[in-house]
Amino acid sequence: MRLGGRLAAAIEVLSDVEARRRPVADALKDWGLSHRFAGSGDRAAIGNIVYDALRKKRSYGFRMGDDGAAALGFAAVLDGLAMQPEALAATLEGDRFAPQMPDGERLGRFLAADFSEAPDAVRADVPDWIAARLKTSLGERWVEEAAALSARPPLDLRVNTLKAERDKVLKALEPFEPEASDLAPQGIRIAAIEGAGRHPNVQIEAGFQKGWFEVQDEGSQLAALLTGAAPGEQVLDLCAGGGGKSLAMAAMMDNSGQIHAADSDRHRLAPIHERLARAGCRNVQVHDPREDMTGLFGRMDLTLVDAPCTGSGTWRRRPDAKWRLSETALAKRMQEQDAVLDRAAAFVCPGGRLAYVTCSLFADENAARIAAFLERQTSEGFAVADAGARWAAMLPHGGGRCRVSKLAGGTVITMTPQRTGTDGFFFALLQKS
Repeated sequence: MRLGGRLAAAIEVLSDVEARRRPVADALKDWGLSHRFAGSGDRAAIGNIVYDALRKKRSYGFRMGDDGAAALGFAAVLDGLAMQPEALAATLEGDRFAPQMPDGERLGRFLAADFSEAPDAVRADVPDWIAARLKTSLGERWVEEAAALSARPPLDLRVNTLKAERDKVLKALEPFEPEASDLAPQGIRIAAIEGAGRHPNVQIEAGFQKGWFEVQDEGSQLAALLTGAAPGEQVLDLCAGGGGKSLAMAAMMDNSGQIHAADSDRHRLAPIHERLARAGCRNVQVHDPREDMTGLFGRMDLTLVDAPCTGSGTWRRRPDAKWRLSETALAKRMQEQDAVLDRAAAFVCPGGRLAYVTCSLFADENAARIAAFLERQTSEGFAVADAGARWAAMLPHGGGRCRVSKLAGGTVITMTPQRTGTDGFFFALLQKS
């Protein structure tokens, strides 16, 4: 397909996402199934346009004076491919599949737009109702922090030390120009794609099939590291999902001790079995959602709550989610977080640890949930540990690379794309007396 056809397809997908308020991944998949002539390169290029348009929907709409699907598609091509309008018009000329170029006035506005006149929410590329929440969570520089969520993300991998060393994996992936991660000791990063490019499908590589590495954002790797899961411990991953943090902790524990992986959603939990086998993890026991786990009450050295959340920290990868999110959905997530924290507390042994992690940047889902938990659990003797000191001890080269906030006599951590170079994550560690 030529650029005109790809742009027309992207506009069609954007219209579908807007009209049906559906996940963009589903819309792109359906488009591909109904247009089987499009090759993998075409689908990747169309996806780039769509995702870029959704990442910067507010700012592109401001610059174009129009936030319709066509305007956003053209803005994403001009910006993402670094093209001037004249060059784009010349490229589309004679292409019968190409959409009509915007008029000169609109293109002139796009090129000359002054962001100093734009509202904060526009510069941050977020809905108005979210702006105040991010300001509370991220402080004075919240606009810059939020805007970083609109950039293209890198591809992060975690080396599985049960089977390989980082240098070995770096060499195996050399054609993709990988680099050792800045912070995560077993992390590898493949840079964000540029232009119409696409990330390599690393899951077809021999190293992946052999279990040498997993796809995992560096922030998620750091959250697992901060739990301090140690060899010989009894650990519960209560919201294990696909098992990313369970696998990371199994490697940290050198396959000793025991990790209990559980999740209330069996569909989310299903991939963990294949991943555990491939990674060679022998100390992970997977619990069915219907299973009675009361026998584990009071026995866990570490209970990890990777809580269900709005996913605001992952908007680089799922930009459509920020436009579909509602205050009602946020309130529901907060209720779920309170419930899972209360359940998790029952599993922690005396002197044990409770780690709370979200991939959200909203204080409502993070520090506020910990504060509310402490009010409900006054008789259990939980106290907020100094996560900031833990970060400094484990990552001495990472000073200033996360936001450290005081809470109830301890500190909690927020990771962001701008500060940490990762997805957005919150981490708190509670110690039971």
